[in-house]
Amino acid sequence: MRLIIVRHGDPDYENDTLTEKGWREAALLADRISRLEVKEFYVSPLGRAKATASLTLEKMGRTAVECPWLREFAPRIMRPDVPDHTMISWDWLPQDWTEVDEFYRRDLWSTPPVMREAVSTDPVTGEMRVGIQEEYDWVVRGFSQVLAEHGYQRKGEFYRTRQSNQDTLVFFCHFGVECVLLSHLLGISPMVLWHGTAAAPTAVTILYTEERRRGKASFRMTCFGDISHLYEAGEEPSFSARFCETYDSHRRHD
Repeated sequence: MRLIIVRHGDPDYENDTLTEKGWREAALLADRISRLEVKEFYVSPLGRAKATASLTLEKMGRTAVECPWLREFAPRIMRPDVPDHTMISWDWLPQDWTEVDEFYRRDLWSTPPVMREAVSTDPVTGEMRVGIQEEYDWVVRGFSQVLAEHGYQRKGEFYRTRQSNQDTLVFFCHFGVECVLLSHLLGISPMVLWHGTAAAPTAVTILYTEERRRGKASFRMTCFGDISHLYEAGEEPSFSARFCETYDSHRRHD
């Protein structure tokens, strides 16, 4: 099975849709994805992801399954350098998060007090959830259910293949939640992925199953954050995935 995880196009966050550039990116992405034979599409309930998916779906005459757990990863914390209001839980300054050894550990990253006190809201029930691990587990449960429906049942650190296949599943979502999915599939602390990678708008990440012994599979990532569809068309990648390359460049310090 092949999984394709796509970040939304250049965002207009204020209106939860795409900028003019984002729509151009989404059109180029649609040209790329529409060449594939796709078994099923899944999409975040947020407008910028749905807008990105809409051009691909229209071009292919398809629909997508809307999944609440594919929304942007939402817990908020009192970040050490911003003590007066809450911030998104996975955007830290490097001099702060790298000081916490637990953040490098896939089994301990959620245990520091600041993460145990993170707060998020269930998009379906409206109930408040406390603790970033609870939100992480909720995303993983939804994702695991989709994989199980397509023949791959999680068992410990690998998958039992109830029905081996070469189907392609496409997920339109957001950078933060993409790193949660990759963290689960690859066994990596999401903090390392959130701060060590950057997926530009409409970036494509691809994973394939490997079934080297019958009935036992794992996932291997063959590319991360590919934007060759933009380069091919001469469309400059959006900067919204990154922060300033040098401090004096005056481009997005926070």
